Amino acid sequence: MMNAVKKLYDANTRGNYICVGLDTDLNKIPKHLLIEKNPVAEFNRQIIEATKSSAAAYKINLAFYECYGTEGLKNLEETLAAIPSNILIISDGKRGDIGNTSKMYAKSFYEHFKFDSATLNPLMGKDSLEPFLEYSDKLNFILALTSNPGSIDFQKEELKNGEKLFQYTIKKIIEWNVNSNCGIVFGATNLEELSDNLHLIKNLPILIPGIGAQGGDLNELTKTLFGAGINSFLVNVSRGIIYKCKNEKFAEEAAKELVSLNKIVNKSKK
Repeated sequence: MMNAVKKLYDANTRGNYICVGLDTDLNKIPKHLLIEKNPVAEFNRQIIEATKSSAAAYKINLAFYECYGTEGLKNLEETLAAIPSNILIISDGKRGDIGNTSKMYAKSFYEHFKFDSATLNPLMGKDSLEPFLEYSDKLNFILALTSNPGSIDFQKEELKNGEKLFQYTIKKIIEWNVNSNCGIVFGATNLEELSDNLHLIKNLPILIPGIGAQGGDLNELTKTLFGAGINSFLVNVSRGIIYKCKNEKFAEEAAKELVSLNKIVNKSKK
């Protein structure tokens, strides 16, 4: 089985940098799909089939599946089965809890559902993430500076030594990266902070939300990254791809948008 980090590197080498976020909302999918037995799973299947050649990864936001209970978990499993094995699959649940609980989360994500990667919250410290970090073939994206307005409440707070909390967090993640399976989450809405701290991030893979609906600029973002020699990253786009069109051509239009976004990224290399 291919290592998660290699899946990311291979995708980037092919010029694929956009992660398709499958934040699938039953109330937003095309109405003609509602006659299907599992409308969410069918929507995802068609999106995946249309985008799989250009997608760097798929990020599955667990909230959009767990909210439907057992039916939602069926949709999750059907969705996972539709994704080709060579494409990175990220579980977006932002987990992080006391050791034994975290161990069960890690087992769920990495052994039962067989995700390649997960988003993690480091607020409870290293022991809350260790069960995930022990899976050396996986890739753990740990929150550093997020794209939401509330990131200012804690992540940008200044510590006694003059560092911001997110800067201290990045340094800790580098310490924890003994298995070379850590990455960070850094929001595109914080472009100035990202640019100023790329020297800290170094070679850590970066998962970048916040493009499109949240206001991040893809062209400026990728120019900043490539200009600093950063080549291993994923830019997540959810609504801007999967809801690009609301009729029978939704999957076709999603694929076109994904190709267009990858072109913007690759143009920034030059």
